[in-house]
Amino acid sequence: MIHITLPDGSVKQFEKGSTANDVAMSISHGLARNVISAKFNDTIVETTTPLNIDGDLILFTFDSEEGKKAFWHSTAHVLAQAIVFFHPKVKLTIGPAIDNGFYYDLDLGEETISEKDFKEIENKMIEFARGKHEFKLRSISKADALSYYKEQGNEYKVELIENLTDGDITFCDHSDFTDLCRGGHIPNTGIIKAVKIMSAAGAYWRGDEKNKQLTRIYGVSFPKQKLLTEYLEKLELAKQRDHRKLGKELELFAFSPRVGQGLPLWLPKGAALRDRLEQFLKRAQKKAGYEMVITPHIGQKELYVTSGHYEKYGEDSFQPIHTPKEEEEFLLKPMNCPHHCEIYRIKPYSYKELPIRFAEFGTVYRYEQSGELHGLTRVRCFTQDDAHIFCMPDQLNEEFKNVIDLVLYVFKTLGFEDFTAQISLRDPENKGKYIGSDENWEKAENAIINAAKEKNLNTTIEYGEAAFYGPKLDFMVKDVLGRSWQLGTIQVDYNLPERFDLTYKGSDNKLHRPVMIHRAPFGSMERFIAILLENTGGNFPLWLTPEQVILLPISDKYQKYAEKVSQVLENSEIRALIDNRSEKTGRKIRDAEMSKIPYMIIVGENEEKSGTISVRKHSEGDKGTYTIDDFISLIEEEINSALEQF
Repeated sequence: MIHITLPDGSVKQFEKGSTANDVAMSISHGLARNVISAKFNDTIVETTTPLNIDGDLILFTFDSEEGKKAFWHSTAHVLAQAIVFFHPKVKLTIGPAIDNGFYYDLDLGEETISEKDFKEIENKMIEFARGKHEFKLRSISKADALSYYKEQGNEYKVELIENLTDGDITFCDHSDFTDLCRGGHIPNTGIIKAVKIMSAAGAYWRGDEKNKQLTRIYGVSFPKQKLLTEYLEKLELAKQRDHRKLGKELELFAFSPRVGQGLPLWLPKGAALRDRLEQFLKRAQKKAGYEMVITPHIGQKELYVTSGHYEKYGEDSFQPIHTPKEEEEFLLKPMNCPHHCEIYRIKPYSYKELPIRFAEFGTVYRYEQSGELHGLTRVRCFTQDDAHIFCMPDQLNEEFKNVIDLVLYVFKTLGFEDFTAQISLRDPENKGKYIGSDENWEKAENAIINAAKEKNLNTTIEYGEAAFYGPKLDFMVKDVLGRSWQLGTIQVDYNLPERFDLTYKGSDNKLHRPVMIHRAPFGSMERFIAILLENTGGNFPLWLTPEQVILLPISDKYQKYAEKVSQVLENSEIRALIDNRSEKTGRKIRDAEMSKIPYMIIVGENEEKSGTISVRKHSEGDKGTYTIDDFISLIEEEINSALEQF
């Protein structure tokens, strides 16, 4: 017999060789019908995998992230099967699950797949799925696996297998289709009820521009047609809220091929929006004891060699800048932390002065591949709301929790409610990716885990996602499509203080090493604004929106009264503009609605005589007549209620 521990802590006894499906059946038949994947002792297993030892078991349905991952990965197999049916000479490469569906990369040779082929592929996938074919994982020797794909002439699979360890290689079979795969499948194809091919695009093998360009087919699937319909409706909403579309319509930012890919240009309204976000955070930071600093956009190569960034990220940086002086090289700044370490080094500190908190809205530069650039969410030049706290070890827990409070304040104020705090730890199987001692890593990781627990955060743990110098608490925010984006981040670092020989004089009059906290509540200003745009649909909070009020005189006769009202509003720091076009009032209202301006003030003969204004609110309509003072009070109350003090 074996003992299976469930997530609620209960322990059940089963015969050796029982499966996750047997465990689900022992709980309820309904659960057994819905379980599609499982995790046993932290390893993803099939629901039919025999369990032969005691262990912890988690059961997944489609509603869970792991369940969706297994579902979409399994559907990628069915996609590949359909592609082989229509294109027998295709060379298959990889087909993983992604945040919203799956893709499969294909070498089609001289053949092509376009949008006109999608429906045919979908129909064939559903036909195959209806066969209810079981996904069966089997081990295969490295020699046999290589022989299988060499006979097919598939150099891509051969390359993958050559990098695998003999004894760890598995094939997955369903129906008459076989694919190299390490596992994580649903029980059978019959669970797949609805499929949609979303797009076809080019993708380099292994993401390397030097390699051959393949065809990447993106798709999504669901266990019910209704779920696909809802997803497509949500996708249509997301298209309407695409930050690239809204950014152009609202005149916030633009890109120019002459300036370069991934280098956003902030237009006046967008620059004003960014400035208000910066001022908002600066006010909170000042109360929290931060001091603002400014550092150059470049630094000597030696600076990043010292920090370790050059060794770890040199290939992702722009090429060094050479000066007329021999062997003198500079890099565009990829990170702000080495500069802040040097600021700390400028003068000696006593334990009485710690913690020291340096903050900067610092612009950094990283060479992202052109195929990965996407609007503001993936750029080559972005600004971090960066800060670095230098503290004593016994101050670390309190400082870390204070930063969590700051991140939560930012998220609450800006309406980011759907997020998870991801504890990003070192990969214990590949410690060579990181710098520093095991002792320091253990202290840093425990500090994050304990602080997150004390703040009652909804957390997940991801191994291998730490920065090379320390573990992180990453705030993963979901957008309108349910995709997760990393925005805020807090990191504990024992290593850079050592590499830069940072010290403070303790109460014992000896020199000690400070601990460093890296933090950025927004993360990247560009990405933060992109997600904010999509989540709000461009309907920003009143305190943040570029234009708060637009005045609409019903004819030229009331232009002067509109100007008088506008001046009074501006004197109260309310951002107002006047639409003095020779258009009908109805057209002006429609245009103001399209521009998402929160308030419209209509002025005509009655308003001028009574010294009042007629007010409309965006998407809500007529709000009645106000005195100017009452309207100002309304605006101030709305702003103050949204901007609670930190």
